[in-house]
Amino acid sequence: MKKLSIAFVAIVVAIMASCGNGTPKANLKNDIDTLSYAIGMAQSTGLRGYLVNRMGVDTAYIDEFIKGLNDGANAGDDKKRTAYYAGLQIGQQVSQQLVKGVNYELFGEDSTQTINLRNFLAGFISGTTEKGGLMTQDEAQDIAQQKMTEIKREQLEKVYGDWRRENEAFLQNIAKQDGVKQLTDGVYYSIITEGTGEIPSDTSRVEVDYEGRLINDTVFDSSYKRGEATKVRCNQLIAGWTDALTHMPVGSKWTVYISADKGYGERQAGEIKPFSTLIFTMELKSVVR
Repeated sequence: MKKLSIAFVAIVVAIMASCGNGTPKANLKNDIDTLSYAIGMAQSTGLRGYLVNRMGVDTAYIDEFIKGLNDGANAGDDKKRTAYYAGLQIGQQVSQQLVKGVNYELFGEDSTQTINLRNFLAGFISGTTEKGGLMTQDEAQDIAQQKMTEIKREQLEKVYGDWRRENEAFLQNIAKQDGVKQLTDGVYYSIITEGTGEIPSDTSRVEVDYEGRLINDTVFDSSYKRGEATKVRCNQLIAGWTDALTHMPVGSKWTVYISADKGYGERQAGEIKPFSTLIFTMELKSVVR
């Protein structure tokens, strides 16, 4: 027998559940009874882990789950109870997944800040009932995106504003130094070794040795330390790398300075904080065919 989906488990249980809030007593008096019990047991495989890991159920309260399971299974065709249980399920998803996800995207690890649940539910219910909305759903999509961007930017500025200014000042100073040339907007370089080989196109696959560091000299990545050059396609990298590689003859070794706009921007990437200027020593070994 094929395993059925978790969503189907509730349907199977509903077929065979009896009234009450505890575990029903099984009586295997015929083949249908035995089959029913066996299906129920078989289809509960992995459910406990699903409840804990996906639905956030504390097994100390498993009796409450059984109570709810029995209530739901015995609702039958009662449309009023079906609607109520659907509301409970979606409400739990809102609480445990959606709100937590939005809060993390906006505020990161700062658990003291949260969106307004009352206003969220007001908008959610107006959208669901299609009554009393303060904006259309299309307007809501646009406004939500705009406000998310604005609030995220405000939060990033609070945490990383000083770092942003420090990185911008560093890049401005580098741009004035002797031997440093502007390659493209936001990308500067100085030549350590002048190569004379082929210059890759943006679709070329190349072999590169490199070390990447921040303005505080934190090394965040290095093929030299790994002992093996990296093979990559030029157009599948951050914009600053693509700009550098598509201007660099094979055999060249450059120091490349990449602004945050041509790097990871407002994103955190491992040890790379938002708004980071990236400094790479890059050595183009070959164009790989």
